[in-house]
Amino acid sequence: MVQEKQKITSRQDSVSILLVGNNPIELSRMLETVKKLPNRVTAEIAFDLTSIWQRLIKFKPNFILIDDNIGLQELSQTVSTLSSNPRTRNVPITVLKNSNYSGSIVSSDIADYILKQHLTPESLYITLRNSLRFQQARKYLAKAYAKRKRELLKLIR
Repeated sequence: MVQEKQKITSRQDSVSILLVGNNPIELSRMLETVKKLPNRVTAEIAFDLTSIWQRLIKFKPNFILIDDNIGLQELSQTVSTLSSNPRTRNVPITVLKNSNYSGSIVSSDIADYILKQHLTPESLYITLRNSLRFQQARKYLAKAYAKRKRELLKLIR
C-alpha cells in the first residue's frame, strides 16, 4: 500500500476533487474524509449544474464525487453533462451511494460506486487510485484504436 501511495503521489502531487450533492451535512462529512487523503487535496463543493459550471471556471478537478441523494434524474443529467463536456470528459466520476439496494443509474461514464457507510480515507484512496488507472486505460485504448485504425486504412488504400 505504501508503494502504491508513492506512485500516485509522484504522478500527481495534488488531487483536485469536485464534490457534488445537495445535503450540506453529507458534503461536509465527505470533505472531512477527502482532507484525510495522503495527497495534497484541493476540493470544491457544488450543489447543482449551475454551481458546477461556476466552479469549473477556475477549478479543474482530477476526480468528481457525486452524492446520489441529488435524485436519479439530476444524477443522470449531471453525469451525462459532465461526461460530454470537453473540460470534464476524461475526469473519473464516482457516485456515493446510500445503499446497494436502492436504484441508481448505470452508466459507462461512471468509473466507480462507493457506499457512504464504508467511506473512509482508505476506501476513498483506493477508489481514486482505481479511477486513475481506469482513466489511463481508457486513454491508452483510445490512442491504440486511433493508431490501428490509421494503419488499417493505409493497408486498404
